[in-house]
Amino acid sequence: YTEMVVADAVIHGDRERLLGFDPVEHPLALQLGGSDPGKLSQAAQIGEACGYDEINLNVGCPSDRVQSGAFGACLMRTPDLVADCVAAMKASVSTIPVTVKCRLGVDEQDIEAALDDLAGKVFDAGADALWVHARKAWLEGLSPKENRDVPPLDYGRVYRLKQAWPDKFIGINGGIASLEEADRHLAHVDGAMLGRIAYHTPGILAGAD
Repeated sequence: YTEMVVADAVIHGDRERLLGFDPVEHPLALQLGGSDPGKLSQAAQIGEACGYDEINLNVGCPSDRVQSGAFGACLMRTPDLVADCVAAMKASVSTIPVTVKCRLGVDEQDIEAALDDLAGKVFDAGADALWVHARKAWLEGLSPKENRDVPPLDYGRVYRLKQAWPDKFIGINGGIASLEEADRHLAHVDGAMLGRIAYHTPGILAGAD
């Protein structure tokens, strides 16, 4: 997965600098930020033309800059808009999957209702997978760095989501520190995503297939 790239930057920016990659990186997903279905549709089409294997919509980033742009984790509050974005992106690509990465919820949301609502709407809109960072995002009161550590992990909530959607791809993210931990998650969900551990200690990837 790439870092999050804002749809406007994909459309108007230096594509070689923002989207260039080495073929050894395949399979590679382009992670987009935005909340305008038309712009995300255009950016997804560009990503597919550049050779990406998947387009991912970020509904999990809690940074202040992201909130001011109406994308990232604050979109957990507007699942209908997220669904519209997914549908537009799906319509603009020909063969590659469109996926979503989200949190359990934000601020005072009930994580049972909020995550179920988002999942149902994005899957109905055609999302091919949902990756869940198993923490809430606190948009009021915590920094982006604190949002990666302070809210408690709740892996069980993601497992329950998979039980509710047995035929859909549900992946888990957040605090996974080894391939052994990833394996344990794979008894409950379809994928396990490594984030910080992969760049802090890249040698652990030598044991992956």
